[in-house]
Formats: sequence, C-alpha cells, structure tokens
Amino acid sequence: MKRMRVIDAGYVSPLESMAIFHAVAETITADDDPVVTLVNPTDPFVSVGLHQDIEQEVDTAYCEANGLPIIRRDVGGGAVYLNRDQMFFHFVYPHRMAPARVEAIYSHFMAPVLATYQALGVPAVFRPVNDIHVNGRKIGGTGSARINDATVMVGSFMFDFDMYTMARCLKVSSEKFRDKLRQGMQDYMTTLTRELGQPPEREQVKSLFLGAIEEHLGYRPEESGLTPAEEQALDGVRHLLQDPEWVYQKGRRIVTTGVKIAAGTYLVEGVHKARGGLIRVRMLTRDNVLEDLEFSGDFTVFPADGVERLAERLRGATLPMSAEGDTAKLQDHIAREMQDLGLDIPGVGAGDFLSAFMHGLHRE
Repeated sequence: MKRMRVIDAGYVSPLESMAIFHAVAETITADDDPVVTLVNPTDPFVSVGLHQDIEQEVDTAYCEANGLPIIRRDVGGGAVYLNRDQMFFHFVYPHRMAPARVEAIYSHFMAPVLATYQALGVPAVFRPVNDIHVNGRKIGGTGSARINDATVMVGSFMFDFDMYTMARCLKVSSEKFRDKLRQGMQDYMTTLTRELGQPPEREQVKSLFLGAIEEHLGYRPEESGLTPAEEQALDGVRHLLQDPEWVYQKGRRIVTTGVKIAAGTYLVEGVHKARGGLIRVRMLTRDNVLEDLEFSGDFTVFPADGVERLAERLRGATLPMSAEGDTAKLQDHIAREMQDLGLDIPGVGAGDFLSAFMHGLHRE
C-alpha cells in the first residue's frame, strides 16, 4: 500500500494555517506521495475566496476594529469566518493521481470525511456540489483548486461555529439582512457540538479520519514534517498571503449575488425600480423555493399590511432557474395573489415584483 504523508501542524497562527497547504501544493511533483495536512488556527480570522472582491463582500471596518485578519486563499468559494473550533484538512495530490473532473474530486475525497462523521455518530451525507449535510443542515463545506502541479481539496471538521460573528463579518445591505442571515445560519447549519451535545476530542477525530483515509482512499497515512523544499516555499507563501496586492485585488468578480448558507440555500436581495417606486425583496431560497421573504421599498400600498400578506402568500413558490426560464408562471401566481388580497399599489404590478425576484436570483 502506498503512503500518504500526514502533516499535522496542530494549533498555528491564522497565516500559518493557510500557508502550509499552499507551500505543499507549490512544491509537489508528479512522483511525490500525496499529502494531507491538518491544522487549527489559534486565533479567528476571515478567509476569502480566490475570485472575491473583498470590499464588496467583507465588512473590513468591523474586521479591523476587532483584530480579525483577512487572508485570501488560492481556492474558490465565499468569505468565511474561521477559528480554533474547526480542524482543517487539505488533501494535496500530484495532479495526475487525482480525479480529473471537479465533481469527481469532491465525491472521491469526501468518502473518508463522511466516514469520520459517521463513526462519531453523526449521520453526515454528501450534498453536491461540495457540502456535507446532517439531517438537512450543513456541517461543512469543501473547496477544490489546481495549484501548480497539485490538485487540492480543502475542508474542515466543524467542532463548533460562531454564527453571530460570521454574520457580522460579511458586508450586507442592511441590518435586517444581517438578522436574516444569522437566523438562516441557525436554521440551516449545525456542528459536532450541536449534534453530539459536546465536542469530541481532536485526537479522536484525527485518528478516525486517518483510519478512514486508509480504508477509502487506499493510502497508508504516515506522520511527516515539512520537507526542506516545503519549508523554503513556506517563507514565500507567508509573504504572498500578507501582501496587500494579493489580499485586496481589485476588480475581482463577485462569486454570488447574496450569501450561500448551505448547498442550494441562499440569502439574496433583489431590487427593482417600478414606476410607482422602489421594490426591495430579501429572499431565503432553498433549491429555488422561497422559504422566506420580505418586501420593502418606497411605494404606496393599500391596505397598509398588503405586502406583508403578499409575502406570506408567496412562501413556497418556486423561482425560475434563470431569467430565461418559466417566469410567466410565477408572474401569474403573483398577480392572482395580489388580486385576491385586493392590493392597490399605484404604479406597481405583478411584473415589477417578478423583476425584483429575478434581480436577486442566485447566480454563480
């Protein structure tokens, strides 16, 4: 059985927790053994994805005031608050030894992760594209990237999670949106502590994980330190990850409109300027179904509680998958509910509410 090097750095600084796997990926060659690194950051920080515009997605003033470093990783995905209550794993494979397609990478490396959760008594399942769920709640996400000649898959075991601070770190349009985000995370996320009543020991999780790697990936885990080449690369990576030009890259495309809470679950906001005034809709969507929503704006409506009642009627409606999808069905549904409620909204019709929905439609 071939070996997999295990680099367990333990509890390290936020910078080191991100730099180690980058350094391994920078130096791995086609004939090297695959590597899995394990780290816990000693202090909290915010990690942002490769393609994100920090100024658009992170409340940098809050992070600065609270001493939270912002570190950009060379892996995609969204901004996330990280701390010592999460043990991060990073699979680093020579590219030729890993599955070629992204979907296959996730399903391949997810097997030992799921087995570890299940051995702890947590019935975790894979939720494509790259989430881990327990009874409908997200307990972990993963990410994948190609760095030099390495295929990398990253993730974590979530012992606990500070949802309040996570919601506070993100830049959102209003405090109402932030409250909705916080509540959405409470409803749709979970942790090992929440599932088991108390967090397991780190060494127990590590032992189960390494055993699952051997069983499901077919490699013998072997404890290892950094090689001289990796140590040398680590110095350069530390410098890069702290370089403001790398961290605050301008002109990055925003990954999503809104915030991803879990696979298929998004909190988004849509805005449309109708003839009768501005319409703003905040939506919690799950698999394109409106789980919750609220309207606001500067339009006039009779009766006064009309849009609150309309929002109640529209919960459970299905959004079109795209702007080119079946929008007529949803518009007809909105029109019927407006008529049934007897709404009088001068200059605002069902098509205007539809436009607000479509503006906020989640897009990758």
